[in-house]
Amino acid sequence: MKTFIQKGNIVTVTTAANIASGDGVLVGSIFGVAAADAAAGDEVEITTTGVFDLPKDAATVIDIGNRVAWDDTAKEIALPGVGLYPVGVATEAAGNGVATVKVRLDGISTVGV
Repeated sequence: MKTFIQKGNIVTVTTAANIASGDGVLVGSIFGVAAADAAAGDEVEITTTGVFDLPKDAATVIDIGNRVAWDDTAKEIALPGVGLYPVGVATEAAGNGVATVKVRLDGISTVGV
């Protein structure tokens, strides 16, 4: 196909802050998980689809199948709410006292609600 560039499940972005491999990264309306460490201002590849184990507030209870959002201030997954960015769905329950949740990323552009 003449105009095809790539599948788009991995894209290169420029990060505004230092990040580590596996961190959630939000650049504009693109959310993904960093494939490598990167310093602020550097380019890094992020994966926008797939299932990832991402941080959440240990007190937040998330059930399997719950839609989830990215809290870009706390740099963690949360239940959808004002100022958060919808990114996917929980593939496993993560109760009180659990600091991570497995999330299937939608791979679509997001915007804070």
